[in-house]
Amino acid sequence: MKKLFGVIGDPIAHSMSPVMHNSAFAALGVDGYYHPFHIKPDDLADAIKGMKAIGVEGFNVTIPHKTAIIPLLDKVDPLAKAIGAVNTVVRENHQWVGYNTDGLGYVRALREEYPGTLEDQHVLVIGAGGAARAIFYTLASEGVKRITIANRTPEKAKVMVENCPYLVEGTVLSLTEAEETLGTYDVIIQTTSIGMAPQTEEIPIALHSLKSMAFVSDIIYNPLETKLLKEAKKQGAYTQNGLKMFVYQGALAFEKWTGFFPDVQKMEKIVLQQLGGKTC
Repeated sequence: MKKLFGVIGDPIAHSMSPVMHNSAFAALGVDGYYHPFHIKPDDLADAIKGMKAIGVEGFNVTIPHKTAIIPLLDKVDPLAKAIGAVNTVVRENHQWVGYNTDGLGYVRALREEYPGTLEDQHVLVIGAGGAARAIFYTLASEGVKRITIANRTPEKAKVMVENCPYLVEGTVLSLTEAEETLGTYDVIIQTTSIGMAPQTEEIPIALHSLKSMAFVSDIIYNPLETKLLKEAKKQGAYTQNGLKMFVYQGALAFEKWTGFFPDVQKMEKIVLQQLGGKTC
């Protein structure tokens, strides 16, 4: 009988994780199967018990369960606990252990394409939601010293900075203040849903004072090139979309479940095929 893995969320039908992971199982000869589970918030506790009872080996967690699942787990990794969100659950000694590979996947993808050393760069993170928190805390945990958070509501960003358990020079600005000081940042990371299909003409921050040769990253991958990235590219910036983050967070989860690190290039190709060049 194949080992069962999956992803839980509400909604979940749109997820590209099943085809990505099932292809990786086949490529590596792992006798596993990855299934999407549509779990409503009111059913989450029963679902987690049920998944343990039927022998699920591990699963991913997506919206809206990443925070709500934490008290239902037996253990939570320190980084995931600090972030306050879990996206990967592993069965370890008959216990559910929660991890967060979102931030780790993002930083892995960023390091792969960033043309320099991140630790001494001045980083601007746009947004203060779950993805921003995962990326901010992971960057700080890996030694990036100066990170500014810009958000529509600075109070939310201040809480995020104040609760960071890692040594970092964290600053909070409004979006307007960030626009005015944009030329001081080496790396700009866009973590909100602004610019995602179908609202593809929206942009979270004006780039009129972008630093020459800055690196602009957007965690959105549908469309593959947001308006923000198009504007940044026109100004000579290096750019990166969110596809590699998605692939790497999945690859790191796969490794935790199986002990094998999959071929990320093949995973990326599969997701691109699933997107089919569409923007919606």
